[in-house]
Amino acid sequence: MVILMIIGTCLLLYHLVYVLFVRFLDCDIKLFFYDKFGKSADTLSGKVVWITGASSGIGEHLAYNLAKAGCKLILSARRVVELHKVKSNCLLANPKLQDHDIHVLVFDVRLVESHERIFDNVISIFGRLDILVNNAGRSQRANWEKIHIGVDKEVFELNTFAVISLSRLAIKQFKRQGSGHIAVTSSLAGIFGVPFSASYTGSKHAIHGYFDSLRLEKMSENIAVTIVCPGPIQTDFLAESFTENIGEKYGIQTEIASNKLSPARCGKLFASALANRLDEVWISKANPLQLTYFVKYYPNISSLFMPYIGTAIFQRMRDSKITMQVQQ
Repeated sequence: MVILMIIGTCLLLYHLVYVLFVRFLDCDIKLFFYDKFGKSADTLSGKVVWITGASSGIGEHLAYNLAKAGCKLILSARRVVELHKVKSNCLLANPKLQDHDIHVLVFDVRLVESHERIFDNVISIFGRLDILVNNAGRSQRANWEKIHIGVDKEVFELNTFAVISLSRLAIKQFKRQGSGHIAVTSSLAGIFGVPFSASYTGSKHAIHGYFDSLRLEKMSENIAVTIVCPGPIQTDFLAESFTENIGEKYGIQTEIASNKLSPARCGKLFASALANRLDEVWISKANPLQLTYFVKYYPNISSLFMPYIGTAIFQRMRDSKITMQVQQ
């Protein structure tokens, strides 16, 4: 009986830690400890890292953290002016880096037919690639039943298929090198469903399926796979978000709000996840983080209170305002 009481107490304490401790964090518990006590980003010094979606937001601030650590960087996005600004800031962040240590490569990841040529170009710059960070992507705001099927295809082409295509090229290179690291920016929406972002949520769930499979296949080949799942981050994601219509952007600026984590902090935690070669990490302020723990680890309990949360609270948690109305 005493043994059962001890076991029961330990289980209770274990669950209380996961439920309550995350209230004071801005990332999952594992990442928190590795960020505090694990390898620092400085251990990545000299590594060659290619970041897509590097012109702003999470990709931009990850670049700054990796530049400080002494990485050689290839920065890709469609916006050349913004990329050169990021490069200049990277060089300011680490005066030891030379101009030739950071390369700007303008590139639209949706053009899958160009991937092999672009990838060969990347390898020719430094002679190798150590880490590929698939960060390019866009969110969405739309009512589920109104989404044109062509939008689903657009979202998956950018958020999923382009990522898979580049990563397959990288894996072949890593096998030749004998090591490598794939990182993918997913989302907390890749872990549980999010209202008014069906195509986006689906594309991020697919990412987890593809890259969880990849990790298991390559676990004996010194090839790491890291899936990074940010919650609400203070980036200008709404303006570029997909809608229900093909080729349309949501076009509304993202409000500055205290419930969003700064991209600088997200970039720092992202760099820690890379340095420690973590499998999956969650980065967010407390409310979305706690919700993710409940949905992931306590599905029966979360299913009871989820109807009381409602779509309005979800939207305020993510966008700091109501962006979509339920269609009657």
